[in-house]
Amino acid sequence: MKRVATLLVLIGVALGAAGCNTVHGFGEDVRATGNAISNAAK
Repeated sequence: MKRVATLLVLIGVALGAAGCNTVHGFGEDVRATGNAISNAAK
């Protein structure tokens, strides 16, 4: 399960980095990805 979560985080970071133009936007994307993973784990 931990490998799946790590893979999802890496994919989310890669997509977030491709879709944002600023460091602030990147931080928001990472936070949203983390929230999605947390909610999926519940």
